[in-house]
Amino acid sequence: MTTAPYLIEPLVLPADLDSHDAGNFLAVGELCDALTLEAWGNLDRSTPPEARLQFWRDNEYRRIQLFFVRQNGRMVARSWIRCELQENLRSAMVHVEVLEEFSGRGIGRALLRHAEALAAVAGRTILQSYTEHPAGFDPEDLDATIRPATGTGAVPADARGVHFALKAGYRLEQVSRFSALDIRAHAASWDPLEREALATAGEAYELLSWTGSCPDDYAEQFAVLMSRMSTDAPFGELSYEAEQWDVARVRHVEETWRRAGLVSLVAAARHRSSGDLAAYSVLQVSPVKPWLADQDDTLVAASHRGHRLGMLVKLLNLRRLVSEYPDVERVVTFNAAENDHMLAINIALGFRPAGYDGEWQRVSPEPPMEPRNS
Repeated sequence: MTTAPYLIEPLVLPADLDSHDAGNFLAVGELCDALTLEAWGNLDRSTPPEARLQFWRDNEYRRIQLFFVRQNGRMVARSWIRCELQENLRSAMVHVEVLEEFSGRGIGRALLRHAEALAAVAGRTILQSYTEHPAGFDPEDLDATIRPATGTGAVPADARGVHFALKAGYRLEQVSRFSALDIRAHAASWDPLEREALATAGEAYELLSWTGSCPDDYAEQFAVLMSRMSTDAPFGELSYEAEQWDVARVRHVEETWRRAGLVSLVAAARHRSSGDLAAYSVLQVSPVKPWLADQDDTLVAASHRGHRLGMLVKLLNLRRLVSEYPDVERVVTFNAAENDHMLAINIALGFRPAGYDGEWQRVSPEPPMEPRNS
């Protein structure tokens, strides 16, 4: 590995936030918040410290390494590389961020080369990353934007992150829409949507809900639906393998959410005649960010589509959110730009575009196979 022009330091995670060695972790968290404020003007997309500490820990499903660069004692840039350990064994997710004040000095390039070298050592030849773009540009302006291979969605061509990704040899493969819902402005419009959806679903389905852990009676079926999230959701031209979920993996992610300080509201639809779970949706809230809820996964199994189940499970969760967490003002979510069906549901509920994420990928040649002795 070549010597970087800047000292790239690894982040060692402390046992907890009050540990004597938590200083670097807390400082990197402050850097993350500063980067989010610089890009978005608010902390909606920022992760609370308790959640970072859990999500940045290695586990049996993935490994993550984090690094930072200081200038004159101040943390000014960070990077990370994440490798999945159960699927996608040829891929790695890499990400680099530099405060705007310190851009143009080669820090980002040094961090990216460092992350790419680590990926190569791990045998990861498919590198993925993302760039963030607040609303304010015209996605339909073909002269001022770049479109992904899907042909749907766009990112601003003059954005710093776009220039950085293109120069590093990455290709825009998909665009995700980042949307926000003003609950107080739109809650009154949900009644007719709910009536229409209930009339379409009829008596064939019953709605269920839980907080935190899925009831044991439904855990195996819940695992099946979570597996389908990795195959049924659109991924554009990104290389992505199907995930295999079982009850143990469900319990692992639920425990991670709990340790991260997140309260998970889950709504599901059950097909009465077969007893199968047909759809689910997850909302997450954090006491550290009482104004906000995150709309996580929503999935309707392919064999049960066309019954407005996506609308029903989202509405059930939103109703619970209004009732149980009245301080929440906004809900944010991501959708692939080509996911017309789920976007239509969200738009009907009142979600509006707040920005777009570019999903980038670079594929390196596979290393040559060692010749066998004959």
